[in-house]
Amino acid sequence: MKKSNFRKFILLWMGQLISAIGGGLTSFGLGVYVFEKTGSAAGMALVTLLGFLPTLLLSVPAGVLADRYDRRLLMMLGDGFSGIGVLYILVCMMRGEASLIHICIGVFISAVFSSLLDPAYKATVSDLLTEDEYSKASGLISLAGSARYLVSPVIAGILLSVSDVKLLLVIDICTFILTVISTFAVKKGIKTEKTLEQISFKESMKGGWNAISKKRGVLLLVMVSSLLTLFIGVFQILAEPLILSIADAKTLGIAETICASGMLVSSLYLGIRGIHGGYVKVLSLSLALAGVCILGFGILESIVFITLSGFGFFMMLPFANNCLDFLVRTNTPVELQGRVWGIVGFMSQIGYVIAYGCSGILADWIAKCGGISVGRGAGMVISFAGVALVIVSVSILFVKEIRFLEEKRSGGEER
Repeated sequence: MKKSNFRKFILLWMGQLISAIGGGLTSFGLGVYVFEKTGSAAGMALVTLLGFLPTLLLSVPAGVLADRYDRRLLMMLGDGFSGIGVLYILVCMMRGEASLIHICIGVFISAVFSSLLDPAYKATVSDLLTEDEYSKASGLISLAGSARYLVSPVIAGILLSVSDVKLLLVIDICTFILTVISTFAVKKGIKTEKTLEQISFKESMKGGWNAISKKRGVLLLVMVSSLLTLFIGVFQILAEPLILSIADAKTLGIAETICASGMLVSSLYLGIRGIHGGYVKVLSLSLALAGVCILGFGILESIVFITLSGFGFFMMLPFANNCLDFLVRTNTPVELQGRVWGIVGFMSQIGYVIAYGCSGILADWIAKCGGISVGRGAGMVISFAGVALVIVSVSILFVKEIRFLEEKRSGGEER
């Protein structure tokens, strides 16, 4: 029977929690900085896209590396060297006003190194924990991710009222050090398995793809999640310009914190209780409710209504992520998980690229053609994304290959 290393997981998780808070400070600060300088949703979307694109393009080779080398070492390298990009932006600001191109370069550099992190981190969870602990771990991981939206915005909003974005960047750089230390402590306590497979990168990636494609349910689930990330990405990229069109940066920070507290509530529940069945139904329901909340987010120019809708949206995300994580993880061999998570990350996050590349431009275009504010244009795009998310979420219940991923665990035969 596999030995549990839950304490080591908690230490690793704490490092990622600190990293998420630091990254959230930088993301919030740069978002406000760019919007104030350009007054355009497209400018904010460009920064987000360049920060995300390396993660997408490098996720597959990063997954191969996670199966061939020490996963904890890869996490240390990814976390540590990603600080170079933030440092570059800070230096540019200290020498004078940083331009949009300087910010884009720094964000891109940081994202290149961060791309090493995700497949190695997710595969490490399987290294450390037993299957019964996966759901709780997923809840805690969602909780750490929520800190980026829960803790960071309110801290950043307060700090920006007394200082400027450079202070946020300095704090973020300091968090990289703490994260690397926690990962190193976990690494020392885990024996590194030598890679037995002496095969090429191409063959390694092919093995990961075969692990996904031979189970149509997993493949279809990843394809559906690509559509889901498209709609969720539209919400993420346009929420800030929508709120900034009717409120200041401090109000934005408070609103984002209240919204993200929904993720805190559900993540705490999942971290304590977990989910013990009905994963496909929970996945469909949670995403459908998230879509309804996105729709509500974009309807009215009321900060109270927007905040309540955002709270509901974030409360649903951990349930959806927990189910997606469990269904993929329990249908994938542990020795292939680095490659599989890399490919899953690439395929599922294509939707984000489309959203980041088009949503800001679309919101600006609607605002110009309709003679309305950029914030109202953003609201219209967000509402449409909510409707589409509801439609896709409900369709999950009618895909038998996805349902079978859970049913086979109760005695079904492999399809």
